[in-house]
Amino acid sequence: MAALVSSSPTTLRLSAAEWQARATEHEDRADALTAGHRERKLRGEKHPIEDFLWHYYSVKPRELRRWHPGAGVVLEGADRGSWRHYMTVATAPNRSGSDPTDNSVTTSADSLDTNLRTDSFVDLSEFFATRGGTVDYVENLLSATLERTPRYGCFGLHEWAMVYRMTPEQLRHSALPLRIGHEATDLVVEQHPIACTHFDAFRFFTPEAAPLNTLQPTRETQPELEQSGCLHAGMDVYKWASKLGPIVPGEVLLDTFELARDIRVVDMQASPYDVSSLGLAVIPIETPEGKREYSRLQRGFAERGNGLRERVLEAIAAARALEGSQI
Repeated sequence: MAALVSSSPTTLRLSAAEWQARATEHEDRADALTAGHRERKLRGEKHPIEDFLWHYYSVKPRELRRWHPGAGVVLEGADRGSWRHYMTVATAPNRSGSDPTDNSVTTSADSLDTNLRTDSFVDLSEFFATRGGTVDYVENLLSATLERTPRYGCFGLHEWAMVYRMTPEQLRHSALPLRIGHEATDLVVEQHPIACTHFDAFRFFTPEAAPLNTLQPTRETQPELEQSGCLHAGMDVYKWASKLGPIVPGEVLLDTFELARDIRVVDMQASPYDVSSLGLAVIPIETPEGKREYSRLQRGFAERGNGLRERVLEAIAAARALEGSQI
């Protein structure tokens, strides 16, 4: 049964036709983005590049497909009472000739009749009560990242440090050979300064490579070190958006997924693995030409990532502004 509340806490109403069209568009876009993964999963096939997006990040295709309007939007005629962090209310539709913004909400069970419809919106009070700590962390991390000067001199050497002094059978992507061999790969690591700022990349360095990093990032120092030039920090905008659930509009979530996917491809193109069997060109970061190409792509990802960080922060700000108005 729909909940009964005394007033509507919204700033925007979408008719059933409007929000259903947006939801369908989102679902179609998500289906296109996940089609390859879903087909490979049915065949039991692995993919050394795209599987990262589904194994490292916890979002499932069906979750990516679920459209959310963001905070402060009512979906007319929707019943999302079973959706996490949503509230559904019984609402009296507009009477002919009445103020179209006056969508009276019934306050008594005695008033329920067949003319009432159910409307749904994000329950911000409940959301912040259960997810407030996560919101605070994400907001602080993304804000700090935006304020920090990006670095463009790492050249993707984190991937090389992850295989430093490994034997062939120890490699994570055993189906892909190292394109310049093990000894030459180790030499690249030894002859270049390693300056990884991202903890979730650094923690996968081999024990021999970790001391070579000029920084020793930890989970605790992540907000102090995260910077937008880092490819993994750019991919993680997707992770942070997904952790904020329904307060992030679906369009923003899919944009962050597309950025993560594009970055992941370049991450592997610049890695020591030979990705030519996947139809991809190599970015040889051990050469001056490769370094220039990596830096060029890195700058583009930093710009895209910062734009998305701002959009996620705007979604948080909108939710915070509306939280106290809900009844």
